[in-house]
Amino acid sequence: MKQTRSSHPTGRPVPATDTASLLLLCALIASMLPGGAVASMPPAAATGAGAVADSSPGSSGIDFETFELANGMRFLMVQRPEMATVGGAWVAHVGAANERPGITGMAHLFEHMMFKGSTTIGTRDIERDLEIIAQQEEVQEQIRGIYRDLRRRARQGEIDDPYAAENRPPELVALEERFAELVQAQREVMVKDEFDQIYTAEGATFMNAFTNNDNTVYFISVPANKLELWFWMESERLLNPVFREFYSERDVVYEERRLRTESTPTGEFDELVEAMFWQSHPYSWPVVGWPSDLRVISKAQADAFYDTYYAPNNLSAVLVGNFDPAAVRTLAERYFGRLERGPAVPDVVTLEMEQRAEKRMNGECDCQPQVEVRYHTVAFLHPDSYALDILQGVLNGRAGRLYGELVDGREIASSARSLQASDKYAGYFSFTAEAKGDATPAQLEQAWYDVLRQLQQEPVAAEELRRVKNVQQASVFRSLQNPLFMMLQLAILEGLGDATYYNTLADRLEAVTAEDVQRVARQYFEPSNRLVASYTRKAGTSDEPVAEELAGLPDQVRRQVEAQIAQLAQIDDVERLRGFLAQMTANAASVPEEMRAGFEYVRQKLEARIAELTEE
Repeated sequence: MKQTRSSHPTGRPVPATDTASLLLLCALIASMLPGGAVASMPPAAATGAGAVADSSPGSSGIDFETFELANGMRFLMVQRPEMATVGGAWVAHVGAANERPGITGMAHLFEHMMFKGSTTIGTRDIERDLEIIAQQEEVQEQIRGIYRDLRRRARQGEIDDPYAAENRPPELVALEERFAELVQAQREVMVKDEFDQIYTAEGATFMNAFTNNDNTVYFISVPANKLELWFWMESERLLNPVFREFYSERDVVYEERRLRTESTPTGEFDELVEAMFWQSHPYSWPVVGWPSDLRVISKAQADAFYDTYYAPNNLSAVLVGNFDPAAVRTLAERYFGRLERGPAVPDVVTLEMEQRAEKRMNGECDCQPQVEVRYHTVAFLHPDSYALDILQGVLNGRAGRLYGELVDGREIASSARSLQASDKYAGYFSFTAEAKGDATPAQLEQAWYDVLRQLQQEPVAAEELRRVKNVQQASVFRSLQNPLFMMLQLAILEGLGDATYYNTLADRLEAVTAEDVQRVARQYFEPSNRLVASYTRKAGTSDEPVAEELAGLPDQVRRQVEAQIAQLAQIDDVERLRGFLAQMTANAASVPEEMRAGFEYVRQKLEARIAELTEE
């Protein structure tokens, strides 16, 4: 149940050819590791409101039924009678894009807080629990006042860092000690992780959540005969939430940010790229939030955020598995029908300004020399997104032009790929490559322009276009055979606005012509519309070879998995690690074949860490 945005893939839909494998790998690892990172990747969607049965799938579509409660909450149902379980997910239509400066990271923080329980789950004495929370708020308000003054002093040059330990006045130290006492008092009346314990005791698996720029998704798999438990548990945490340990969890997120961003070779540069690329749009800030905001977000701000974005009219649920649709409707009315409709949710109104000049970032890091060239394109469901999907297919894979030119031909790159990313409100297309041998980022960049120029000057050949369409359509069909992926994908598509996306995707891709591909290559890939991020190796750092098992992953996803492995190395609780290992073993069958090597590599690292601690 943790964040999902380390570098590029997080929060961004990935095209059809990559969606299933990458989403499943990241989701599976996220469900088992601390602070799991689910890269929100699917090609996602945009509008299905529906009231009754509402999909007419093509060869690669999803046949589902929908209904809507009086309070505005939508339900999507996919029956799979052959299954012994039901995958349940619900999506809150809120992500980092719905935040503002001062509360960045709030959507992701809620992903953590929603597992803290309710008035009946997670406590031995709710009255004392709430009393302590009120006392904690009084102390935190005084702490915020002191930090307000410390920020003023920093602005005026009296101190360098308002949050540095040496600048903490005695009254702040005393307040923090008092707050620590209240935290301990609350833990005496808490039932730690009871939400998880209840589910686990009834045979549920794979409980997790992830946040991206546009949505927050919560999901789990329960035995088919425990479906009512899911309805009660999920509606209970929405109806009667108690955000206990709010400030402790805020600190956990702050540390998560440090591990995933500040302690990784390119993490802070990746944030800089986003902030440079998005001039005006809220996609410019990280999903995990800016560190200065994470230090001061208050519970009162969180309560207001929850009331705005977690009302039932801003939620959708997805069920995939063995169930009776009529029973689902009855249970939905009984449990989720208790939630009161909220006011209309504010729209994201800030549009990205047109970029009028090339942007460049040159960074030095403990990493292999590499480059990214990124262009502004279109939001999800824009007609040009399909031609851009095909263009990505032309470029990627061992039969793609990037591999043929940079990896196999010029032998200047160890990897090269493109990413077509259309989010809910805006989109981009990027080229990334890592250098091989003595090759430089400048050589990689020029090679990209050479490949691009050919696409702009000559239409894609009919055979090549046919191959790409076949690969993409077959990939979608295969991915939808996995119930886990189908559940997650439907949730994300619903959050982006159109759960029926896959039902028309094959026809839309088929309609793309070679002239369409050439047109979008010319229209969007202008020098004034691009950002170029160039990374060179910092002096004094050495080249660490990429593990063979991870070499086949996209660069950004690989770094995300490597960050997860680094977190494992810092955990000293053997039983906790064994719990992660048990979850991995239980869910191994869901890993697609092309991602199995990466998954097994993480499992081996986990086993090695357990062995290391056991021997000590």
